[in-house]
Amino acid sequence: MNQSKAYVITGPTAGIGRRTALELAEYGTVVLVGRSPDKLASVEKEIRGKGGQAVSVVADLSDITSARRAAAEIATLNLPIAGVLNNAGIMPPKPFKSAQGWDGTYATNHLGPFAFTEALIPHLADGTNVVFIGSAVEDPERKPAVAAGFRGARFLSVEASARGEWAPGGSSKPGFDAYATSKQGNIATVFAFARETPRLRCNVIEPGFNPGSDLGRDASAALRFIAKHVMSPLAPMIKYWSNPKTAARMISGVLTADSRDTGVYYDEKGKPMAASTQVSGRAYQDRVVAETRALLATIPMEPARS
Repeated sequence: MNQSKAYVITGPTAGIGRRTALELAEYGTVVLVGRSPDKLASVEKEIRGKGGQAVSVVADLSDITSARRAAAEIATLNLPIAGVLNNAGIMPPKPFKSAQGWDGTYATNHLGPFAFTEALIPHLADGTNVVFIGSAVEDPERKPAVAAGFRGARFLSVEASARGEWAPGGSSKPGFDAYATSKQGNIATVFAFARETPRLRCNVIEPGFNPGSDLGRDASAALRFIAKHVMSPLAPMIKYWSNPKTAARMISGVLTADSRDTGVYYDEKGKPMAASTQVSGRAYQDRVVAETRALLATIPMEPARS
C-alpha cells in the first residue's frame, strides 16, 4: 500500500462510489467527501479495518458554498493528492431545489463538482488526475439510452438548466432530462479543462448501465432487489452494462494509471469512446464552462480562514 499518495472521491458511501473508495484504499490514503457523517464513518472504518488510511470531509455537493468549503478543508490536510474523482451523482424522480434555489440534480451532478474542482485545482500538483463521471445518455444517438427513455441532453443554457428548464422534445420520464444534461456538462468540463490546464490530467468516464448502483435508490423495494441480486451479477456480460464492483476496478485503474493521457472519455471497459456530436465541439465546451463560471460567480466566496 502506497501511503505517499492520496485520492479524493466524492459520493463514496454507496454503489459505485463505495466500491471505488475501497479499491482506492489499495493505492493510498482516501479522502471521502459526502453528505452523511455516519455513512462516511462507516466507509472510513471499513478501510481502516483492512489496514488502509482514510479521512472524511462532510459536504453537500448540491450546495456551492459547501462544495467550496470542502475543497478548502482538503487543501489544509496537506496530503499528496494524486487523483480526484468526481463521482457523486443523483437521478431523483422528482425535482428539488438546492441551497441556492437551483435544480437539485443539475447542481449536484454538475455545478457543485465544477465549483469543488475549480477550488481544488490551485492546490493540486502537476500530473494529478482529475476524473469526472459522465454518462452516454447525454447522446441522443445512443440507441440503448433512447430505448431506456432518454432523449439526450436538453441544454438551453447553464442558467436555464439551473432553473430546471430543458429544450423541448425531451424525455417523458421525470428526471431524465436533468440527469442527461448535467452529465453532458461534466463531459464538456473535462474536455475544456484538459485544454486549459495541461499541467493536470483531466478525463471522464462512462461507467456503463449499473443496475446495482445507488442511482435507483428511489425505486420500489422489489425493483431494487431485482436490480441488485438478479441484474447486477449478470451485467458485466452484457454490452454497455456493468456493476459496481466491475466499474470500481475500471475507474480505479483509470484514476491511478501512470499515464499522461488527458481529455479522454472512457467507456465501461476503460477504452476511449466518442461523446455526442454536440459536446464534442470545442465552441460548445467553452460555452458550457464559461456560463458555468458566470453562474457560480454569483455565489460569494467565503473569506479565507485565518
